[in-house]
Amino acid sequence: MATMSFHPAAADQSRRIYRAVWRWHFYAGVFCIPLVIWLACTGSIYLFKPQIERWLDRPYDHLALDGRRATPEQIANAGMDAVPGSSLHYYELPPSEDAAARVIVGVGKQEYRVYVNPENLRVLKVISEDKRPMQIIFRLHGELLAGDWGSRVVELAASWAIVLIVSGLYLWWPRRTEKLAGVLWIRLNKGGRIFWRDLHAVTGIWVSGFALFLLLTGLPWAKGWGAYFKEIRSLTGTAVSRQDWTTGRSGVLAEREAMNRNSMAAQVSEHAGHMGHAMARMKGEGAYRPLNTIVPVAARLNLAYPVQVMPAMAVNGPWTIKSDAQNRTLRTTISVDSATGTILSREDFHQRHLIDRIVGVGIAAHEGQLFGIVNQLISLATAMGLVLLSVSATVMWWRRRNVGVLGAPLPLGRPHFTFGLVAVVVALALYLPAMAASLVAVVLLERLVFCRIPPVSRWLGLVPG
Repeated sequence: MATMSFHPAAADQSRRIYRAVWRWHFYAGVFCIPLVIWLACTGSIYLFKPQIERWLDRPYDHLALDGRRATPEQIANAGMDAVPGSSLHYYELPPSEDAAARVIVGVGKQEYRVYVNPENLRVLKVISEDKRPMQIIFRLHGELLAGDWGSRVVELAASWAIVLIVSGLYLWWPRRTEKLAGVLWIRLNKGGRIFWRDLHAVTGIWVSGFALFLLLTGLPWAKGWGAYFKEIRSLTGTAVSRQDWTTGRSGVLAEREAMNRNSMAAQVSEHAGHMGHAMARMKGEGAYRPLNTIVPVAARLNLAYPVQVMPAMAVNGPWTIKSDAQNRTLRTTISVDSATGTILSREDFHQRHLIDRIVGVGIAAHEGQLFGIVNQLISLATAMGLVLLSVSATVMWWRRRNVGVLGAPLPLGRPHFTFGLVAVVVALALYLPAMAASLVAVVLLERLVFCRIPPVSRWLGLVPG
């Protein structure tokens, strides 16, 4: 008799847990789906950044050059002349022998890319880095063009999308292995309702692993999660002086301003003694003459494109040659003596801290650049799978909705969660602080506000209508 009474209670508890997870899956979807579609579409475009930028740069990559080339110093000065009051951020080696030189300069929080004909020093194009098409896509994807607040919204959506996928796997994972139809493949002969359910479930099963990877590897850029990650690294003694990625829009702008201040201060200090006054940029006084020595050194190193030469950030300090390749496993940073071009130090990817290497590999794969076109196509298929998941979820909701309510699954009573389920929730909360904070806020609102307003409570599905 004890055994007979145990099974119905256990089944009822299982149903309550299932319904509770389903409800949170539904609420997470209501918030996430519009942003998931947005992130999937913008991310799909950004995957093909190298191909798109090569196409956009065609007018500047195949010039009719046959005469004597200007020196890198002259090219850099021409680039800075094109943007009054600017200082040099990077001299970028051209991608081919007949291509225009790229000079990246900055003024305050702004950064500009100047294309210079290396023969006659004619400026071919000046464009703000923020207005380059792929940079616009990057900011649309990562911050909705809304700065740090946009970054926090995207982080929150990504965090809840992780919850959405994890809860979806719990809901749809087969309880009986002999019934894999509707889990691994779609049943096409069961009618429209089953078709949309299967389309949602089967797509989720196949893309969930890749989708989780994309969501997790995108978090280091987020303003909130990135700061949280830095703090954890500081507390655990794994922090580095400068990480290889920025966190939020304010981080990008602060880095630009720092480059301008340090570059100008180094130039002013170097020349103020014999000039008798300070100048913002010592054009014509040899401040950028080391380029004439360092650029040929950088060209001989055969680093992964794009290769940038950055001025010293302190008086008489070393200049920097670095590969800024999107495949971060190919990145190298080299310090060179400004007078002789002698290599003082070199850091390849494998020499970085283990955490930086793990994040770097993740970011490279996230951007579709870790293993070429195959990486791009896998990520594109994952993004389109996320769109299909979102569309099929919307269709299912629309077909089963009741007029006058949101359509959340009705509660079956308060469940007693298992240790495993609690452990998963705690792990997610520790890893995703934005999700944890919003979860607490939503629970408090539900208990203290929404449940006390009958129309709102019925509309949200907190109680049976």
